Amino acid sequence: MNIVEFFELSSGKWFSQRTSHHLDFGPSEAAKSDLVIEMVDKADPAVVRLCQHYNIDPVLALFGARATWNGSMEQGGKKYAGSTMLVPVADPETLNEGKLLRELDSSEKTPVAGRYMMGDDEALTLITEDETLYAEERLWFASPNLRLRTSVVKRSGGFNMASFCSEIRMGVSKPAEAPTS
Repeated sequence: MNIVEFFELSSGKWFSQRTSHHLDFGPSEAAKSDLVIEMVDKADPAVVRLCQHYNIDPVLALFGARATWNGSMEQGGKKYAGSTMLVPVADPETLNEGKLLRELDSSEKTPVAGRYMMGDDEALTLITEDETLYAEERLWFASPNLRLRTSVVKRSGGFNMASFCSEIRMGVSKPAEAPTS
């Protein structure tokens, strides 16, 4: 499986359950959310703008993927919602590796391109790091409608977190193509 096939399989509406453990303090916390992943053509203006923001030629983009989430924390019922655009740019030397561009959120000042690697086991590993943060996420499919995800986040100030998510497909973002006769 390559990065395009992985995101095509990821397209749709998912119900996500996450358990996070803050290694430096406190008990584990649970969250539930709805997650929608939509494939976006690489010529889409949002994809082109994101590439330009990272000083990457938009022609090198493989596609865009818009991820939107809406959920709540189990403890306290705190709500959270958001969305981001992801754009993979393949490494010309290594077909199953490359950069992963991501929209900046309001707290970020400098864009940091992550890296992606598609393993022989069909798992996607995403790594983002800068001088204050290291985040590694691994995603894989147990079946076409069950996606699993683990992540580790380490901050230079001592904040460390590990999480596990199970995501169950609730629908697809576009209908399957009709067979040609």
